[in-house]
Amino acid sequence: MTTNAAAGFAPAATDTYRPGKIRNRVVWTLQIVLGLFFIIASGGPKLVMPQSLMDNAPANLTIPLGLLIFIGVVEVAGGIGLLVPRLSALAAGGLTIVTVLAAATQAFIADAPEMAIFPLVLAAIFAWIAYERRGTLADLRATLKR
Repeated sequence: MTTNAAAGFAPAATDTYRPGKIRNRVVWTLQIVLGLFFIIASGGPKLVMPQSLMDNAPANLTIPLGLLIFIGVVEVAGGIGLLVPRLSALAAGGLTIVTVLAAATQAFIADAPEMAIFPLVLAAIFAWIAYERRGTLADLRATLKR
């Protein structure tokens, strides 16, 4: 059995990682479910009714209205990005950062470390999605070079 690497050839620049058929279906299912969650349930309310969310927030977690709207825009953009094949790795990477920051906010600012578990689980899932979709970064880079 010989491969390009074994024969001394470097892989072509167009060789990108693609997950197997079953893994691809699992990743797409997660992307669709989490994308819709971030568009409809997480970021959407921050854009549609930010004042109501601020009024119902705990006393130890006050966020400026502009920051809340910015977070909503980022979450909706990330959710949409998860549904666009070429943007999925980039969106998953961005949502990994957002959810880690949400966990840190819960743990250190809101003094509710038990509430940080859900964002950390989401961060791990998004990091895995970004890893599985890393081949789309090369496709995106090639598209932007044209």
